[in-house]
Amino acid sequence: MMKGRSLFQKMAAAPHIVWAVLFIVAPMLFVIYFAFTDVNGKFSFANILSLSQYSNVFVLSIAFALIATVVCLIIGYPLAYFMAKSKPKTQRVLLVLLMLPMWCNLLIRTYALMALLDNGGLLNSLLESVGLNKLYIVGSDFGVIFGMIYDFLPYMVLPIYTVMSKLDKRYMEASADLGCNSFQTMTKVIMPLSVSGVISGITMVFVPSISTFYISQKLGAGKIDLVGDTIERLFQNLSTYNVGAAISLIMMILIIISVSIMNRFSDDDGGMII
Repeated sequence: MMKGRSLFQKMAAAPHIVWAVLFIVAPMLFVIYFAFTDVNGKFSFANILSLSQYSNVFVLSIAFALIATVVCLIIGYPLAYFMAKSKPKTQRVLLVLLMLPMWCNLLIRTYALMALLDNGGLLNSLLESVGLNKLYIVGSDFGVIFGMIYDFLPYMVLPIYTVMSKLDKRYMEASADLGCNSFQTMTKVIMPLSVSGVISGITMVFVPSISTFYISQKLGAGKIDLVGDTIERLFQNLSTYNVGAAISLIMMILIIISVSIMNRFSDDDGGMII
């Protein structure tokens, strides 16, 4: 019986293993291969050594991703708390409103945002109609960061809301019985217990923000060059394909390091590891 169950488990895991090998492991091996070879296929460190000229792009991408992640956390945490404390019917309505933009493709959402924020868009037309100056958002740093926040905010709210909605109400009741006010209950009970959701939200916002390229292309109007834009441009030319692979390898390492660091500060129960 145990052997049959073990065989069934292996068969059930086989499709996932095949998928992971074909679409995760194999592409990573290809990236590593091209990162350490030249255009002739010979082993070389030249691609890695040439990355110093892209240091400004890395710094700008990390800065934009950090700002977008922090703002999403500042907005998302109170929103998740409000949703978790609402009545079940209100929670369902808020969840639908939060998820509704995600039902559309990222490209469509970004184009819609351009239509609203462009120099001749709906927002500036409204401002001009009331005699106010235009806001030049598209083509600015603010426009790109705003696009990241708009597109990735649900990824911050949902994991925090999920954790908060499952918290045992007896913890809050015990806190009140011990003399804690609402602020103390929030800082000493709710926030420590929701750390796992915060960590998940930070990871789910930071990773796509640091690697995005379409948002920066459209809302940056081609004036802002992030890591994703650089990789896409380098991959379009065979002579720079290997350098693009080297940047992709560095990005994978940075993402793995950031995820490992964030996971270091959360345990399975959502508490902080000291």
